[in-house]
Amino acid sequence: VLENQDLQDSIKPQKVEFHSFNFNTTLRWQPGWAREARDALYFVQYKVYGQSTWQNKDECWGISSHVCDLTHETSDIQEPYYSRVRAALAGVYSDWSLSCRFTPWRETTIGPPVVTVVHSNKSITVKLQAPRSPYRRKRGSKIPMTNYYDLLFQVFIINNLLDEQHRVLVYEGKDKVIKIEDLRPGVSYCIVAKMYVPMLGHSSAYSSRQCTVL
Repeated sequence: VLENQDLQDSIKPQKVEFHSFNFNTTLRWQPGWAREARDALYFVQYKVYGQSTWQNKDECWGISSHVCDLTHETSDIQEPYYSRVRAALAGVYSDWSLSCRFTPWRETTIGPPVVTVVHSNKSITVKLQAPRSPYRRKRGSKIPMTNYYDLLFQVFIINNLLDEQHRVLVYEGKDKVIKIEDLRPGVSYCIVAKMYVPMLGHSSAYSSRQCTVL
């Protein structure tokens, strides 16, 4: 049987990290190295950088999961946050494991736009929708990520005759509807798009491809 001090060390949570996508933010960790650690329960606290007192996250107090949703607690997106986790097993509590500092506005991953394609002869109309945050307006609709950043759409066309991998940038800007003209009839074209944040130099992943034959 492990002594208490050994048990304390061996169940201490590892790799406590924030993960954030379009401001949907979770804290994740890995269990300690002891085999018994899989039966441990976890306790999560958080605070804004500079505050002296830690807040308990009630929904993540004595949980067996290795993930805790902190979307609501990190909604002031310009503030830097910390979180910490401890484990308990058989009445023994580990020390706290601290996350790195996390600032949602700087560190969230921005997702790709939603792309819809309509074709007429020799042209394609592309409709773009920015990803949405989890935060809601008073009327209940989710606030788009464009409210928080100066975001640009980047639209690329792939001519399937030439090369599947060859994407040509045909538009960069804020318009949600763009028209690509002078295309060749009978040719299959695909459109992909991404979001670009000039201020941070970040790009989202590419959207899924939308293909059409003129």
